[in-house]
Amino acid sequence: MKCLTILLLSVTLAVAENASVQEFTKANNLFTPVIYKQISQIKQGNFLVSPLSAETVLALLQSGCKNETAQELRTALHLPNDQETVESAIKSLLPKLKGNDLYTLHTANKMYVKKEFSIKEGFKKAATQVFYADTDTIDFTQSVQAAKTMNSWVEKHTNDKIHDLIDSNSLDEYTRAVLINALYFKANWSSPFPLADSGNISFYKTATDIVQVDALRHFEVYFNYYECPHLKAEFLELPFLGHEASMMIVLPKARDGLPALENQIENVFAPMHTLKTEYLNVFLPKFRIETSINFKNILKNMGVQKIFDEKEADLSGVAGEKGDLIVSEVAQKTFIDVSEEGVEAAAATFVVIPVPPSARLEASKNFIADHPFIFYIKVKGTIIFAGRVTDPKH
Repeated sequence: MKCLTILLLSVTLAVAENASVQEFTKANNLFTPVIYKQISQIKQGNFLVSPLSAETVLALLQSGCKNETAQELRTALHLPNDQETVESAIKSLLPKLKGNDLYTLHTANKMYVKKEFSIKEGFKKAATQVFYADTDTIDFTQSVQAAKTMNSWVEKHTNDKIHDLIDSNSLDEYTRAVLINALYFKANWSSPFPLADSGNISFYKTATDIVQVDALRHFEVYFNYYECPHLKAEFLELPFLGHEASMMIVLPKARDGLPALENQIENVFAPMHTLKTEYLNVFLPKFRIETSINFKNILKNMGVQKIFDEKEADLSGVAGEKGDLIVSEVAQKTFIDVSEEGVEAAAATFVVIPVPPSARLEASKNFIADHPFIFYIKVKGTIIFAGRVTDPKH
């Protein structure tokens, strides 16, 4: 009888854990188009964002927020209202997203705290046991050295791909804590693009602005593909070794179709497209993108106001009382390199918490990405990177 009881308990726990992970994945799928839309309106040309990096560190932050301050963050992040469900999802998901022998996916969280500043035990416990975050004390008044220390940690956890995430000018005697998430991904294509087939293609930045770019080329290979009549776009899935991760290329049918596609961005990222195996010739530009993003303004546009307002901010779950702490800065840097072998990408996001101023044998079809397109990378259903390419040479 005991064995039966234990078995039932294990099944119940597994189902509950799976449900919470699905909640977070759903939130990630909803959060991605919102931030993509925001960034596309302020960034010209190519850009790359990591929804997972941003959502992870902001979910950590909301663990230390109370009442309406926490609610604003959870609403913007599309997280469940119940903090226990949020933390259960994060705790289950982060270990599952770890890479394996076939690909590398490393995510790390860190909390730097002012020396002799007392962080509440509940938040410290959530940081370490839920978000697997290490905590160190640091002297923020020595701003140059403090930034150097934190940036070295970021470089280490992104395989030296993200540099100078934190500017020493962001730190001063009022800084009490800095929360950082670092994410690094590297994977080889399941079907590598033959080096001998690489060559130039014409890329139409606009109808009249054409550049010659280095392109990856695959001839007569089976890939998952879908042509969407409603979005007037083609979806191509390029799997990585192991097939747990893939890159999705979303190509407008029209050369000038990117703006119209971005106007329906929610449907671009929606997990509703029925991909079918097609025999394809694929032409994809090589590209490399580095982006810096000010998330503070993006969050404000998404309705997150209170954490930045000294009269409204309630970070009393982190330390002190309501109004004792605010968030002064939220920023992210990202990097991606797409080549014949595969993809290497990294991101780091940080949140600065000071006291307030007052204190992804049949005839073969052609898939030719010769004009601006959207892309994203998914691992086990979670979108870890998303972006667009308007000029592969830039």
